[in-house]
Amino acid sequence: MANSKQAIKRARQNADRYKLKHSQRSKARTAVKAVRNAILENNKESASALLKTAQKVLDSAASKKVIHKNAAARTKSRLVKALKAIS
Repeated sequence: MANSKQAIKRARQNADRYKLKHSQRSKARTAVKAVRNAILENNKESASALLKTAQKVLDSAASKKVIHKNAAARTKSRLVKALKAIS
């Protein structure tokens, strides 16, 4: 447990930051999972629409430093590659 005032404040800040980042990371994972499920079902129209939203969510998470920008780029690249493979 934190003993000093600054350690108590830092623990509080970390808890608040975790709540924000956790929800944003979860939203990104859900968007990616939706695209992958649409690709598995060979539903090209749905997958391409979901891909647009997933790209926005990933870019937003990367800009807020929830995930690394290269991780977002890599994920987007792999989703586009998988989408092209079913067309």
